[in-house]
Amino acid sequence: MKTSRKPTILIALLPVLFLITALWFNVSEVFGDNAVSGSNQMVLLLSGAFAAVLGGFYGTSFETTMNAVKSNISDTTKPLLILMLIGALSGTWLLSGVVPAMIYYGLQFLNPTYFLVTTVLICAMVSLATGSSWSTTATVGIALIGIGKAMGMHEGMVAGAIISGAYFGDKMSPLSDTTNLAPAMAGADLFTHIRYMALTTVPSISIALLLFGILGFTTESNELNSTEIETVLMAIESHFYITPWLFLVPLFVVFLIIKKVDALVALLGGVLLAALFAIVFQGDLIAQLGSFDSAFISSYEVIMQSMALDLSIPSDNETLSSLLSSGGMFGMLGTVWLILSAMVFGGTMEATGFLKLITQAIAHLAKGTASLVLTTAATCGFVNVTASDQYLALVVPGRMFKDLYRKRGLAPENLSRTLEDSGTVTSVLIPWNTCGAYQSGVLGVATGTYLPFAFFNLISPLMTLVFAFFGIKIAKLPEGQDSEK
Repeated sequence: MKTSRKPTILIALLPVLFLITALWFNVSEVFGDNAVSGSNQMVLLLSGAFAAVLGGFYGTSFETTMNAVKSNISDTTKPLLILMLIGALSGTWLLSGVVPAMIYYGLQFLNPTYFLVTTVLICAMVSLATGSSWSTTATVGIALIGIGKAMGMHEGMVAGAIISGAYFGDKMSPLSDTTNLAPAMAGADLFTHIRYMALTTVPSISIALLLFGILGFTTESNELNSTEIETVLMAIESHFYITPWLFLVPLFVVFLIIKKVDALVALLGGVLLAALFAIVFQGDLIAQLGSFDSAFISSYEVIMQSMALDLSIPSDNETLSSLLSSGGMFGMLGTVWLILSAMVFGGTMEATGFLKLITQAIAHLAKGTASLVLTTAATCGFVNVTASDQYLALVVPGRMFKDLYRKRGLAPENLSRTLEDSGTVTSVLIPWNTCGAYQSGVLGVATGTYLPFAFFNLISPLMTLVFAFFGIKIAKLPEGQDSEK
């Protein structure tokens, strides 16, 4: 039954409070890191159901809610396909020897003391060139995680360094979708936005590099001595044919992305080329893993298994055995489930109007320039938590605050910078957000494990607040444009 009553802000907050409380109980009291294996997904679905019941009481029909959920899930179709392709890519890159080759050469040339800083810089350069943090972690990120583990580095530190570099490049690259979306929502020019964003982004990445440098010098790691390194290298050589030609596979993928080939096509190309390289370079390994006498059928069997299912290369070396395994597409299904469940909750919050009601209430808190920037940043974070999508964390606050910034006499690049500093980079810190779920699934490191070390992502929203509160580089509209004065 429909009702003319309107929900209050307290009613709108109830599903959010239910979600946060249930997730906290799930993780801290019962399942721990295993919460992402299913219980967190159920909490998101139950929170969505709770929001739908409340919304129905205030007049939102079940059909309206379902249409919003369908729309949300539809928007994630491409990211989900990318995620599954990356599962296939990780398997074929293992089988073909691409990842083992990266680990093999990385152990010889990367020093553990400077490894974290080097990781940030490598990921930043790749992400700048491709415009994609997702592609960066799926290519060089996977290899760097393996190298870091082989060096005995804390996996959270390594993942934090990868994500810090990847998101720096993503933010600053004109090829990035979020870098184009933020100024579009705020009404700013793309390159004005990038130049203005550099004012907060460069100090943020500089501080992050300093912190990673300190960690590298002060953290005790199980640094491998020359004998141990030689043992690992020999173990890799005993299973794989290692040659620099294997690097043609990741270079091919990066080249396609730079040439603006669709990510799905680029990743599929990387999967197929790696499968071909596996046949060419790793014939002995395929024969060892296959269960048929026919070389053709065995190759087909092992390659399909590497794409779709678990693949583990047997090794007597304990350091290496954990690195030479992949879950394929199957290993990504938990992350796919998490994203779908998050979209159900986000779609329900949108359909019922609860998300809009909460964000409008937040907007009323903005009085001066500093509080306006703070409110914008808080709204970005809130939408990332509730709607579980970084694009909505740019679009919703962008639409909400665009006119308000103009009325305050503030140039649109103030808004676009705040959207990126607060919306883009914090999405990866939330386990049920599409970005957090994706990065955790790809790198094999829980969000809560890498969160304390994702320095760039933690510093960026704080940096934009520092600039706002101290009035540093706050661009004004030219005279004659709309303002409250």
